[in-house]
Amino acid sequence: MGTIPTQTIEQIAAANDIVEVIGTYFPLKRAGSTFKALCPFHQEKTPSFTVSPSRQTFHCFGCGAGGSVFRFVMDYEHLDFPAAVKKLATRVGIPVIEERGPSSGEDDRQHETRRALLQLHAEAAEWFHENLVKAKAGALAREYLKGRGIDRRIAKEWQIGFAPESWDAFLNWALERGYQQRLLLESGLIARRDESAGDDKGYDRFRNRIMFPIHNDVGEVIAFSGRILDKEAETAKYVNSPETPLFRKGRVLFGLHKTKRGLIEADCAIVCEGQLDLITLFEAGITNVVAPQGTAFTENQARILKRFVSEVVLCFDADAAGQKAAERSLDALLQNNLVVRVAEMPAGEDPDSMVRKRGREEFEKRVAAARDFFDWWIERETSATDLDSLGSKMQLAQKLAETIGRVQDPMMRGEVANRASARIGVPRGDFERLLAKPGRDRFSVDDSAPRPEVTPAPRHEIAMLCLLALRQEEARGFLLAQNWREMLAHTPDAQMLGKILESGLRPDDSASLNVFMSGLPPGEEALVSSWLLQKMPPNGLEVAQGWWNGLRRASLRRQLQIAEGRMKLPRLTTGEAVNLQKQILDLTEQLRDLSAFSSARVLDN
Repeated sequence: MGTIPTQTIEQIAAANDIVEVIGTYFPLKRAGSTFKALCPFHQEKTPSFTVSPSRQTFHCFGCGAGGSVFRFVMDYEHLDFPAAVKKLATRVGIPVIEERGPSSGEDDRQHETRRALLQLHAEAAEWFHENLVKAKAGALAREYLKGRGIDRRIAKEWQIGFAPESWDAFLNWALERGYQQRLLLESGLIARRDESAGDDKGYDRFRNRIMFPIHNDVGEVIAFSGRILDKEAETAKYVNSPETPLFRKGRVLFGLHKTKRGLIEADCAIVCEGQLDLITLFEAGITNVVAPQGTAFTENQARILKRFVSEVVLCFDADAAGQKAAERSLDALLQNNLVVRVAEMPAGEDPDSMVRKRGREEFEKRVAAARDFFDWWIERETSATDLDSLGSKMQLAQKLAETIGRVQDPMMRGEVANRASARIGVPRGDFERLLAKPGRDRFSVDDSAPRPEVTPAPRHEIAMLCLLALRQEEARGFLLAQNWREMLAHTPDAQMLGKILESGLRPDDSASLNVFMSGLPPGEEALVSSWLLQKMPPNGLEVAQGWWNGLRRASLRRQLQIAEGRMKLPRLTTGEAVNLQKQILDLTEQLRDLSAFSSARVLDN
């Protein structure tokens, strides 16, 4: 692969406002001159993720992540630098012409694999859709969807498709398109045959199923979910793509790429089980809706949802499986401090059928009347228990206490315990003794979240000079006019200041700063992003002169100490002794001049 010219990278940075870019992933709220949000890279309750429109950088004061618009896209979408640059270039319509250069090996291969998988999934979605709307084999699927209220327009809008009843129809199509067997197996669209039988060609994973493309939150197809047509078939109702380099089931919410704006505006997410539920609700005008890939929420999915809303209404099916899914979602949702309510569906109904049969208004009434999760859950458990039986009552009390004990917030835990003990007729004191301590491990920070490698901050005077060299043109000009290379070579912890002065960055040009940061390791980039958000002293040039002279004094003293130490060495030649004496006099004079200059500046002020 080639390299992208610096001029092109700077042009792309200038055209991509970081507030707008990050705002397409999750909402940002203005806080004075900056914007804030809950950090996407670690779990937190109070927003510490800060975006500066003037500096065009982001920084989280909780976990330390930070940097340019390129770094955000790299970390959020797990892309390498060239892929992030190209993605942002496509966003603003800037062509990227790479300069050919040596390959970076493994990174290049990963980038190329991801690009090829995304292209394969996009083309596969088109092929499945064509099978649905045009192929004779898709007639039954069209009839089924029509009965579920899905017409041609909706099918196109959601890219719904059909996988024909064939062991190799998709495989042959993909091979004809030039896709390699290895990539098809890696995508999960093709399943591997029994290699012991001597046949490793593979076969279509999805056969005779309605196909729902699964998108990431920026709209790229990354997987599929296939639903059977024949209810009597002895096979799973839904088959999802396996885990791949593009798809992690527990990290994706179906429909989020379309429903983000509705979620933000409502500050409430209606959560349903299936794709058809979500599509029906969305097309009926209920746009603040998502569906987990499966049933119960994972911690990652809940953390994603928390970026958009503060409240969740679970609309799982009225059957036992739906109720169990609601219970299993509780831990993940509570961990992210989300208010949870439950909207009960009529027996035998799901959100899809309810909206089609009874209309949007009736469904919205159910959502508005949704009960607090714990009220719903306590009532459900007690109604299924014989409270006249002491043994049954104690078993129920232990079950309720086990779950309530996992509630993180002490006030909420106490309130729910009051309700539970009153409802089942157990004295509050007895019930409290059953409560388990909140499970710390259940509410721990997600260690899989990306963190920048910690880079120690330079000592204060060096850090101040770094800040001034980054942000103040006059101060930077003064430092560049000094003999800084030789000086910093003798100064501990000054490598970062050297990088800043060595670069051609322009302090008043945020695109130039973005390009400089993009060339740093993640830890150093995060350190620079924190400096860019600090307040600047009003007299930057004078501060730079003062700190620089302080560094010079320290350097001169170190050199003087070394020279004086060498004078005490035995067996010095006459020439060596004379040279050392001259060096000591010169260093002493430089120190005297520097002190006189500093004193004069103090008197002038």
